[in-house]
Amino acid sequence: MKKLGLLGRNIGYSFSRNYFSTKFENEKITNFSYQNFDIQDIALFSSIIKETPDLVGMNVTIPYKEEVIPFLDELSENVKQIGAVNTIKVLPNGKLLGDNTDYFGFSESLKPLLKSTHKKALILGTGGAAKAVAFGLQQMQIDFIYISRKIGTNTITYTDLTEDIFNEYQIIINCTPLGTFPNIENCPDIPYQFFTQNHIAYDLIYNPEKTTFLNKAQQNGAIIKNGYEMLVLQAEKSWEIWNK
Repeated sequence: MKKLGLLGRNIGYSFSRNYFSTKFENEKITNFSYQNFDIQDIALFSSIIKETPDLVGMNVTIPYKEEVIPFLDELSENVKQIGAVNTIKVLPNGKLLGDNTDYFGFSESLKPLLKSTHKKALILGTGGAAKAVAFGLQQMQIDFIYISRKIGTNTITYTDLTEDIFNEYQIIINCTPLGTFPNIENCPDIPYQFFTQNHIAYDLIYNPEKTTFLNKAQQNGAIIKNGYEMLVLQAEKSWEIWNK
């Protein structure tokens, strides 16, 4: 039995395990299993590799998309540019290859919503998922800036957000965990009144289906999308990587 899994912390809610278990059942795939590797510290990663015979790959989620990189032997070109990993493949020689399929899932799920006016984006957050989103936007030739609590390279703070910035950057992407179940009333602290029908509000969160961020944006006319399709697309891309 070939083993796959999800590496993360406090991941009982995991999309990936449910998705792949259902996939294996529906597609009569009997030679694979999928489990959660829920660890409190990335230092425990090496023991998972040692103690899990027949492991062929894993997905990686919060908070280890960047922290896992020093434990890997090889990185895909995507990862070298993004700086975050969401897919690991165990190569035939036992070495670990880090790859990223988040950017693919994000880009492919955003494309159908884009109009010619959507030239610039605001990325809320600066973690591993935000880096993959930034790479996806670059591939689509959409300019972006990060919004964070601290100012930095290509990064402004939440308090810097003005109506003029909103008018210029008409794609707003939530890459923070704010609003994830069970804390569904939370949302990024942005001026929601500046959303218009020209805006796309995209939330990487999929649980709940409509976050407070998406609700508030929609009330002001924005087109909204959650992260479910992105997750499905990145999962299928991971499956391809493990099987090629």
